[in-house]
Amino acid sequence: MTIKTLLKKFNKEPPLGWVQLRHQKVRLLVALIAIASADIMIFTMQGFRMSMFGGATNLHKQLRGDLFLVSNRTEYLGDGQTFDRRHLYQAEAIDGVTSADPLYFSFGNWINPWNQKISSIGVIAFDPVRPVIDLPEIDEQLEQIKLPNTILFDSLSLPKLGSVPESVNQGKTVTTEISEHRVSVGGIFTMGSTIFIDGHIVTSDWNYLRLFGADSIDNLSVGILTLQPSVDLATVKSKVQAYLPQDVEVMTHQEFIKSEEDYWAEVPGGILFNFGVAMGFFTGVVIVYEVLHADVNDHLAEYATLKAMGYSDKNLLMVVFQEGIILGVLGFIPGFIGSAGIYALLGYLTRIPLPMRFGVVSQVFVITVLMCLISAAIAMQKLQSADPADVF
Repeated sequence: MTIKTLLKKFNKEPPLGWVQLRHQKVRLLVALIAIASADIMIFTMQGFRMSMFGGATNLHKQLRGDLFLVSNRTEYLGDGQTFDRRHLYQAEAIDGVTSADPLYFSFGNWINPWNQKISSIGVIAFDPVRPVIDLPEIDEQLEQIKLPNTILFDSLSLPKLGSVPESVNQGKTVTTEISEHRVSVGGIFTMGSTIFIDGHIVTSDWNYLRLFGADSIDNLSVGILTLQPSVDLATVKSKVQAYLPQDVEVMTHQEFIKSEEDYWAEVPGGILFNFGVAMGFFTGVVIVYEVLHADVNDHLAEYATLKAMGYSDKNLLMVVFQEGIILGVLGFIPGFIGSAGIYALLGYLTRIPLPMRFGVVSQVFVITVLMCLISAAIAMQKLQSADPADVF
């Protein structure tokens, strides 16, 4: 059956729930606006939450490797907790491990070359001979970061750090200071900032040593292990964990990403975003309930008449459920369109990639329909009181 045939059938024999809703067009419009507003609130909170988690795990997701070593005191990547480099060499000696590579991460004071204002910037470093970040833009510029005091700058860093990408693209030389050390920008790459970090740079391990001192090279933020293709991941993970001291934790790639997400889910920002989703849901339930309750109340005599004609409570309750589902679907459409515009605006303003992912869309759609069904279930209490004796 084609869509055109379905539409003709719908127009010829529309569901009773739709007939009830369209009878009061102003009330229907108000309900749809309210549902769309609730959806936009939910979408926005989910977007903030996603940008927090997505931004905080941008680097994690781009790392090559099968197992990851971190200090057991590490709560999130930028908390400054490190472990001794010698444990990386110990892990490399275990059967099944092909290579073990260091990743350094710290924060430096970046001076905007144009206005001399100071901002915090994330400094990522590794051995350029054994790159660990799976970004083609970085791979193509490894020779640059081998040069002394040379960095790559993230093009999605916040504008407060200066118009570095534009200048580099125009062929201009950009020099500045990071933590009181002179550096030159040798190129740009694209990864994305986060809610908590204004931007990132990438450089070599030796340049990292120049920035942060002799001790920095022996203290690793993350150790990255690449395994032989044929080995069992869980078996090698157990061997590595048993061999290394307890102050080093071994994680798979997914566990490494999830540990970062779990930390940010428990900070006040993550809790507030979840609360915002709950408030949007609650607001939607209240508004849709008021609409359905008013509709049932206005047509209580008609429902009583239908009962007298032989309609069961179940048949009439399905009408209210129909109304709830129709309101949910119709209200979701403008809510989705408005939220897509907000996502695009937020992505532009924050420089944090904020795509409208299918998982978020489907989740909010289910929440919207559930919100309307709960409202319908509450409103049905009034419908059950419809008594034919009140009419006749």
